[in-house]
Amino acid sequence: MKYKDYYGVMGVDRKASAEEIKNAYRKLARKYHPDVSKEPGAEEKFKEVGEAYETLKDPDKRAAYDRLGSHQPGQDFRPPPGWEKQFGGGQFSFDDLDLGDLFSQFSRGRRRAGPGGGKIRVPGEDYEVTAHISLEDAYRGTEVDLELEVPEHDEQGFPHRVRRAFKARIPKGATDGQRLRLPGKGGKGLNGGRDGDLYLNIALHPHRLFRASGHDLYLDLPLAPWEAVLGTSVQVPTLAGTVSLKVPPGTHAGQRLRLASRGLPKPHAGEGDLFAIVQIAVPTAASGRERALFKELAEASTFNPRGHFEREAAK
Repeated sequence: MKYKDYYGVMGVDRKASAEEIKNAYRKLARKYHPDVSKEPGAEEKFKEVGEAYETLKDPDKRAAYDRLGSHQPGQDFRPPPGWEKQFGGGQFSFDDLDLGDLFSQFSRGRRRAGPGGGKIRVPGEDYEVTAHISLEDAYRGTEVDLELEVPEHDEQGFPHRVRRAFKARIPKGATDGQRLRLPGKGGKGLNGGRDGDLYLNIALHPHRLFRASGHDLYLDLPLAPWEAVLGTSVQVPTLAGTVSLKVPPGTHAGQRLRLASRGLPKPHAGEGDLFAIVQIAVPTAASGRERALFKELAEASTFNPRGHFEREAAK
């Protein structure tokens, strides 16, 4: 059997916490997901990351993996003496067995073990996958098609990998990082055991205009200097269409102007808000007339944006 360095695959230390491993998985799953990644070998890397996470996220599997020791990736090895008795009840045959399949079989063996041996109902394994959707899909709700390569067991209990296709309905208002459970969409149960569940980790694609934080949205709003000083009314895009926003006189850069209920829908009722963050935009080219007016304003105005510097120096 060839060794796989699951910690190296995840890019974490062997002493990493469960939360650190989970965060590393989410980051790598987004990076290598075949639907979005353009990197060569992304699909294989995505499967490799998923296999490593399936082992390291489970405390029992991780303990068994750590007991195997540390070897060079791809190095031929066999588990240390007594490993199968300590962790798997002695039911493993290591000939021509892949490390990922070993831990899939380990999981099943642990759950089947019980007083007197015999067949008991074994629930199917839970699967976890990242669903990448657009912000517009999150606003309206959508259905995604997923295809996974998952471990299953034949009637004799031997592990093998199969490709399974899923359709999943994502409700409107899904947020970045949200975890959705699809009951019964995971691995098949054995001996009458219930089927496992499928968990979707929602990842929103970056949007060209909006930034999402939970159900609230943020938008940069450029204003001309005179618009900020005098006040105005501007047209602002939202996910539901363009709306009018009143800008009060004396608005400053960085100020948040709130458009209530213009964010993402909430699960039970209501919507998040849209916040327009003011940015003061300066003309990159000014005509002679414009330059003359700015010069006249500079001579007439008593406004000093750096007055606090002078007050500090006078202390």
